[in-house]
Amino acid sequence: MRMWLILSVLAMASPSVASGFEKDIIKTSAGDLEITFIGHGTLMFSFQGKTLHVDPVGMYADYTILPKADIVFITHEHRDHLDPSALGHIRTEKTTVVLTETCAGKVSGGLIMKNGDVKTVDGFRVEAVPAYNIVHLRSPGVPFHPKGVGNGYVINFGDKKVYVAGDTENTPEMKSLRNIDIAFLPMNLPYTMTPEMVADAAGAMKPKILYPYHFGNTDTSKLVELMKDTPGVEVRIRNMQ
Repeated sequence: MRMWLILSVLAMASPSVASGFEKDIIKTSAGDLEITFIGHGTLMFSFQGKTLHVDPVGMYADYTILPKADIVFITHEHRDHLDPSALGHIRTEKTTVVLTETCAGKVSGGLIMKNGDVKTVDGFRVEAVPAYNIVHLRSPGVPFHPKGVGNGYVINFGDKKVYVAGDTENTPEMKSLRNIDIAFLPMNLPYTMTPEMVADAAGAMKPKILYPYHFGNTDTSKLVELMKDTPGVEVRIRNMQ
């Protein structure tokens, strides 16, 4: 009898244990927002019975067992952010795939958003924010992420504004954002930002919660130290290598 109880408990626990993903719950005026931290630049949001995936990539999760998507956001075309196979597992005939013009060459039937566009997508207000490099270059004159190609997205969940920056540096457009409640800012070299760049952007934007993500082997404690004297910004470190 005791062994049967142990096996039953393990069986009930196995889905969450197998996923192994950290989650946070954020209170909003329209209900709880659940954030699932999948890894690298990949996230999942659950809100009002809807599932929103960001940059789903199969190397970070088994998308055959994750919830189907109501909305998918793709920030840019690099393979660690755009994975057609993973997308195929969560996309249905009702899924809206929000993407860039460059991504549309690899994914059919998506909703293209250009830098600066504001649209209502399945009831969510979404703003596309430019995502690009200023300093870090692939070769002379060639940035890893050219201006005008990639998007970050500001998504409204009730009274909360969530900014997922994509692959970018601390651009003027990012630093001009206001009233951001939650910001996901990338922090790895040479592709995105140093801890100093993230701190600079967060100091200007002043999100209530700052999650560094896409940080690889970057020492996140450096960001915590840099932000310790910035009032009103809570730095949260999650497993987003």
